[in-house]
Amino acid sequence: MKSVRMKGITKNFGNFRALDNVDLEVEKAGIVALLGENGAGKSTLMNILYGLFPADGGEIFINEQKVNIKSPAHSIAHGIGMVHQHFMLVGKLTVAQNIILGAEKTRMGFFNKKKLNTEIMEISEKYGLFIEPNKKIDEISVGMQQRIEILKVLYRGADILIFDEPTAVLTPQEITEFMAILRNLANAGKSIILITHKLKEIKQVAEICTVIRRGKYIGTVNVAETTEKQLAAMMVGREVILNVEKQPATPTETALEVKSLTAEDENGIQKLKNLSFTLSKGEIYGIAGVDGNGQKELVEAITSLRKVKSGSIKINNTEIQNTSPANVIKNKINTIHEDRHRRGLVLDFTVENNAILGKQSEFANRGVLQFDKINKYAGELIEAFDVRPRGCEKQPIKSLSGGNQQKFIIAREVFNDPDVLIAVQPTRGVDIGAIEFIHKALVAERDKGKAILLISLDLDEILALSDTIGVIYEGKIVEELKNTDVDENKLGLLMAGASHGD
Repeated sequence: MKSVRMKGITKNFGNFRALDNVDLEVEKAGIVALLGENGAGKSTLMNILYGLFPADGGEIFINEQKVNIKSPAHSIAHGIGMVHQHFMLVGKLTVAQNIILGAEKTRMGFFNKKKLNTEIMEISEKYGLFIEPNKKIDEISVGMQQRIEILKVLYRGADILIFDEPTAVLTPQEITEFMAILRNLANAGKSIILITHKLKEIKQVAEICTVIRRGKYIGTVNVAETTEKQLAAMMVGREVILNVEKQPATPTETALEVKSLTAEDENGIQKLKNLSFTLSKGEIYGIAGVDGNGQKELVEAITSLRKVKSGSIKINNTEIQNTSPANVIKNKINTIHEDRHRRGLVLDFTVENNAILGKQSEFANRGVLQFDKINKYAGELIEAFDVRPRGCEKQPIKSLSGGNQQKFIIAREVFNDPDVLIAVQPTRGVDIGAIEFIHKALVAERDKGKAILLISLDLDEILALSDTIGVIYEGKIVEELKNTDVDENKLGLLMAGASHGD
């Protein structure tokens, strides 16, 4: 029995056709992956199913009954729940309060807290979603927050669960746990739609995969009978090189030297402990570690977003610690930040205005911005880094897909011609085609003699790109390895605190 059938779904935004006659079928108790490039229309299709957008054409059937879904409330009434990529939780409320928010079961205006906690714990244990109901959201990990989002839809009685890029914000360990949760849900009879671009995860957990490309239905395949390479080709429309092709590095002089760096987090807890490393021009230095071991504080220290207690940071032999972000940029360090919305973009600005952030004076004549010059420059970034849609210079940058926003940020930072480029999670939340493009761009910058500091939780990315790997553990670089001397298992042990050779 089909839990969901979407037939011939069409959606227009003005003159732009986001979806063109797209089909999707989901078996009861099955896991279907919805695969496509950033901007292909995956989220739009699911937003229609969830009632956030009306379709301009096509039909939707839930449990073989034709429905007209007009709103999320209507979708929930049909047993559909959606876990969004960016969580919708209230940080100051408890886990239990967030789960029931908007669906409170009260008697005479009051609810029984003990009964509520019991009910939530029964649901959580049934599906292997173990939580602490009385903790505040601000006190729990990102992986735990995702469990709360799942419990929210289960609490409302969802039998069809939509997950939009659910692993984009998770650590490798949390991803493993999440895959087990998906299997538990399917085994319990839930139908799962997994919006993703991660081929490895599709192979791990999905049975069927439907591919859309630029708003059109490409096909549906049995995952067990299809290779990652075939899935990538369906998604992108051409053969994709899944392995990074690069020549051995030829590093020259030192570009960045970090020596005996000590820094604290917002709560006064020491997060960097005499951390030291050097990065040469013509080299990619990858920092591998479990999230929370000082990566965030290191980036903020180098970029002068955080004061350091002791130690030095030198760019081309000039000390820059505890100065200002403007001084860091002046000394030719540019950063692709992990949080593109908070650190990389002004979402309400146009694409062209985001292109010149931090360098507005270069595009002004006697204090007046030269908009023709700005527009031309933005167009060059868009063209060079294949940002879609073309001709988006005057659109708000928030209208672009996440992957295209990321490609735009990387284009902007590369065009600034830095000596040191810091790339933090550069491919988080982007599709395989964009990953291939970004990896090639980083290697190309290295080959031009630039120094690249790569910080990533994706071990495949660290292993594929890095010439030298520094393992960070509890605020220190505990081991440095040449890429040729390390494998994923060895890295995992070092990241967990094992000594070299254990």
